[in-house]
Amino acid sequence: MCGIAGVVYSDPLRSVDQMELTRMTEVIEHRGPDDEGYYINQNVGLGFRRLSIIDISSGHQPLANEDNSIWIVFNGEIYNFKELRNDLKKRGHVFKTKTDTEVIVHLYEDHGVDCVDFLRGMFAFAIWDNRQKKLFCARDRFGIKPFYYSIDNEKFVFGSELKVLTRAGVSGEINLNALDSYLAYGYITQDLSIYQGIKKLKAGHTLELDLQGFSIKKRKYWKVIFQPDYSKSEDEWCYEIRNSLIESVKMRLISDVPLGAFLSGGVDSSSIVALMSQISNQQVKTFSIGFKEAQFNELAYAREIANRYETDHHEYILEPESVSLLPKLVTAYDEPFGDSSAIPTYYLSKFTRQYVTVALSGDGGDELFAGYNNYTKMDKIHRYNTPWPGFNKYIWGSLYRIIPLKVKGKGITYFLSHDKEKVGAYFAYTTLPERAKLYKRSVWDLVKTDYAELYKEQVIAECNSPDFISRMQHMDISTWLVDDILTKVDRASMHNSLEARVPILDHKFAELTFKIPPSLKLKGSDKKYIFKKAMENDLPKSILKHKKQGFAIPLSSWFKDDLKEYIQDRLNSKNSFVSEYLDTAFISKLIEDHNHGMRSLHRKIWGILFLDVWLEQQKKLTKP
Repeated sequence: MCGIAGVVYSDPLRSVDQMELTRMTEVIEHRGPDDEGYYINQNVGLGFRRLSIIDISSGHQPLANEDNSIWIVFNGEIYNFKELRNDLKKRGHVFKTKTDTEVIVHLYEDHGVDCVDFLRGMFAFAIWDNRQKKLFCARDRFGIKPFYYSIDNEKFVFGSELKVLTRAGVSGEINLNALDSYLAYGYITQDLSIYQGIKKLKAGHTLELDLQGFSIKKRKYWKVIFQPDYSKSEDEWCYEIRNSLIESVKMRLISDVPLGAFLSGGVDSSSIVALMSQISNQQVKTFSIGFKEAQFNELAYAREIANRYETDHHEYILEPESVSLLPKLVTAYDEPFGDSSAIPTYYLSKFTRQYVTVALSGDGGDELFAGYNNYTKMDKIHRYNTPWPGFNKYIWGSLYRIIPLKVKGKGITYFLSHDKEKVGAYFAYTTLPERAKLYKRSVWDLVKTDYAELYKEQVIAECNSPDFISRMQHMDISTWLVDDILTKVDRASMHNSLEARVPILDHKFAELTFKIPPSLKLKGSDKKYIFKKAMENDLPKSILKHKKQGFAIPLSSWFKDDLKEYIQDRLNSKNSFVSEYLDTAFISKLIEDHNHGMRSLHRKIWGILFLDVWLEQQKKLTKP
């Protein structure tokens, strides 16, 4: 696992300075503390930081083919690289390392841009083809690994994190569409970043930079396609699910360094640990985070799995002062990120890194098997609300406007007021009417014609399935999964030089789940029905039956008690950093309603708090 960076100038006579590349890579040293490397060919420069996982002695990058005409910088792991390597050797390719990186180089020689079709794993890479004078870049199917880029008339710049590009002098004004996405959902969707001048390569896409016209061409090489197969029985599906997941887990146990697993006590991480324990000939190391507040604490369930499979188990308890991590989180994420579970994820990663260099995670199960609580809510809205958007907008919309923000029931009336086919797009932390009040008027006037929900509506419309829950899964895979869950885990783990692997998001396993009839995923109100049934012999009933808790922290109570004064001092001020964009009177009302109302508004408050700290750091960075 590594960090990559690069720059290509449009002027072929302008040479890349290695010091420029060094400055770009040193800000992501956490992604690769073990090694660094550079390749410069006149106006083309590639930079690299390495976290050694496989072939520790000879995996230096940038890495080239036999005649040095093709060079690569690569972040990720290719789990089928041994099979690919054997096939390539039979085809006459000569290898100088035992790395998965070199496999990509030789695949590119044979298959060009279609090399990505052969890769099974997580990856973000850039290949410089000196023969064709072309830069070829790619990101894995689910977007587990990040890739940011910027292009103007002068240069093309790319890197694993936003800070690589800002270090290279690229940033620009705040992108208000990105800001609206953040305030709506807590993360930034589409190919946007918080800066107008920087974009991210979407999951499952490739990018080619042609030096002739100095232009880029993007291509989607993989997509989510639901093709339900109704010919199989439940038992047959269970057999295929479990066997496919065993294969995926087994592939991800390849490592030349110590390896363990995150264990939350939920179905997904427990399934991974159960299979790891059955496959591995060594005792599995497991790591869990807990809280003093019982309703947020799943440690008892994690211990049950740890005891059943006799793992080498480790636990860490978070306290309210854990929020003091916020400035460090802002630095790690580079842009506003409103998912407060980034705090336990960060501490879990830091804690885990004390013992291992690689950890397997259970992320992806809720998206592939319809496991979120929102799916049952959206399903009920879809089933029981009227099919007439105009009626819903008038009746439910009127109720929404009448009910005060602090009263329970306001949220559901808002969701009911929308077209039930698009309702998933409007499951936002901060609704569109709330954002109309939250923004300063001058900002709202610029945002309101291209608001965040429109993109999710577009994603829903692109889904090939007529089934409502499948369309909601497609929306979550295309937005929430890549831009929240995987971003959160990548930054938190890599900031602590820990590699996180995600067996459930093996694309072969995912494609199997796309064939499962939707009624077997959400069966009535039973979420992840077929996955739980597939794993019922591996997991105790307590794990399979207990209510989903998620990886949340008790911010609601912390904001009312331990952190109340901090929130008041930070946000209840006309001198707050967010006051440039947001209405401070509305923020004060929000805090007051949270402290004394029936509804918890902690997600909205946390998002504003993170934004305030991020803006403060930006001010410091841009000071002359």
